Amino acid sequence: MDYGDSVQKVLLRKIQKAEQDLLQLKLDYCRFIFGLTHRSRVECGGKSYIVRSVDVDSMERLDDGSFSRPAITGAPADAPETVEARDLGTDWALAESATRL
Repeated sequence: MDYGDSVQKVLLRKIQKAEQDLLQLKLDYCRFIFGLTHRSRVECGGKSYIVRSVDVDSMERLDDGSFSRPAITGAPADAPETVEARDLGTDWALAESATRL
């Protein structure tokens, strides 16, 4: 193995670590700023859903330095295990009961 290959492997590991750290930081941002976690209850289009996944890649940096709401997928709250999750986009609100916890 020559020096170039060795440097490339080290840099690739550092990049992968930085990407993982950024992903975790964005998930933390969603949890603490938006109150959003996996299995949170949200309201979208007048219906209640249980969050199945959060797309942190959909978050955009705003002019003030903060991030926009992430796109999420969720299943209807009345049958979260039996119905396939659907894309809810970014137009959602944390359910009222979840904000009182």
